[in-house]
Parts: sequence; structure tokens; C-alpha cells
Amino acid sequence: MKARSNSRTGVPSPFLASLVSVMVLCRTAFSQYSSDQCSWKGSGLTHESHARDVEQVYLRCSQGSLEWLYPLGAVIVNLRPNTASPAANRLTVCVKPAEDSRGTNIYLDRAGTLRLLLTEREQAMGQVHCFGIQEGALFIEAIPHRDISRRITAFQYELVNARQGADSLTDPCQPCSDEEVLLAVCTSDFVFGAEHGAGQLSVAVTLTWLYRQKSRVFLPGGGRPWRWTGQVKMPPQCRLGFGEGEELLLTGTVRFGEAWLGCTQQYKDFLKLYREAQEQGVNPCQVETD
Repeated sequence: MKARSNSRTGVPSPFLASLVSVMVLCRTAFSQYSSDQCSWKGSGLTHESHARDVEQVYLRCSQGSLEWLYPLGAVIVNLRPNTASPAANRLTVCVKPAEDSRGTNIYLDRAGTLRLLLTEREQAMGQVHCFGIQEGALFIEAIPHRDISRRITAFQYELVNARQGADSLTDPCQPCSDEEVLLAVCTSDFVFGAEHGAGQLSVAVTLTWLYRQKSRVFLPGGGRPWRWTGQVKMPPQCRLGFGEGEELLLTGTVRFGEAWLGCTQQYKDFLKLYREAQEQGVNPCQVETD
């Protein structure tokens, strides 16, 4: 059996080289002390006499968290939705490390091949990183340190539709089809109309109407009770263009308490699309448009 290698560098770490022989000997640890189907909390201190132990963790929720205190050895985190639907294979996993997360490197493990996802330094930035659920399990490898007392690896995760990921598997700026727009209005965490916005990665928007929202990410503001304001995030390579006097329909998802942009369309075009679908009886849901 060959040692697994980091596909970014092609060179296996000393730990990974010795890990294979450990796994052949079936020395897999079970040191977790707090776990359910959504979250896991454990300690590497139980690995102290076996620093190369590897622990398997299985999480089957759409969102949850992991906290690994005093990391030693490695933890493999298998994220799976609690459904047998074929659509589950197209989900995106988004991970948001805590800003003080440290002590490990995080890889994607697919059929014994490791790809570096987050270094210890990148975890400390607290930015959201996404990957396809079929790309593999999370392999969290402890970085050898003499003093592990202040090292804790912690992150939140969410399983989302591929188009809703911050690092979308397809072109995140690609316009939605008519069918996707109609479905987004019915299923998105927020749906609203806006006349203008400013910014790139984070767009400050003034809402002309609010059809639905989750977690109250948009609040009444501007001294006018019928107006709402808030921030919408989107990939930095995308642009949200407002023409003079034009109103946009915006939909999206709420991830880790932040609103991320999904499908958008000129509101007048959406009204035409919705009414045509209504006449044909193909609307996925009813929407108040008056």
C-alpha cells in the first residue's frame, strides 16, 4: 500500500507516510466524548500514547459543528445528508472555521488521495470554503507541536445546493434559467425586490419589498418603515448591476448568519415569466405580485 500524498505538493508528510501502516494494523481510535448526528466534540489527549491514531466521525445533518481540543493524530469526518435522494450527491459542503481555529491542516480525502483544503493559517482567516460532497471526506491532520494546550480546531458546516456555495462548482455568475428563477422564488431563504445597491463582495441593498426572509438578516431602516436594508454577499468576480429606475428581484440563501445571493432577474421580466407560467399551470408555487 502506498502512502497518501498531498495532491497540491505531491509529497506525503511524515505523518501521512506512517499513517498507512497504522491503518493497516486497524488502530483506529474512538476517543470522542460528545457527538450526535449533527455535531462532534473530542479531545486529542486520549491519543497521547498513540499520536498516530485516526478517528472516524459520521455526521448526517444539513448543518452542525466540530470542535477538536488539543489535536493529536487525525480525525476523518464523513458528512452525509440523512436522505437517499439522488439529488444529495449534488450538494455542496460549506465550512466556516472559527477565527481562533488552529493546530491542524484540513484535507479532502477521496479514495485515499488527499487534497489540501485549509492550512492552519487559512483557518484563522475565518472565511467560508465550499466543495462538492462527492469530493471526499474531511481529513483533519494534527500538526506536531510540543505545546498543544492552546490549540483547538473548530468549524461550522452546512450542506447547501451547489448554486448556493460561496465557491460554486459551476460558474457562480451564470444567469439562472427561467425554471431556476421560479423555483428560487419558492424555495430560497430570502426573496425581495431592490432598486439599488453598492459594493462588490458584500452589497448593501435597499429593499422596496420583502416577500420572505430567514433569520431576520434584513431589517427596517432608512427612516421609512416600508423599506428594508441589509447586506448580500456574492462571489467577488460577480457584479450586481442596477439600471436607472430598474428594480431587481433577488433571491438567495442564508449561510452562517449571512445572506448569499442566488438567482436574480429584472423584476419586470420576472412578472412576465411568472404570469406566463401561471397561465400554463406550471408554477411551482403561488406568489403575491400585487
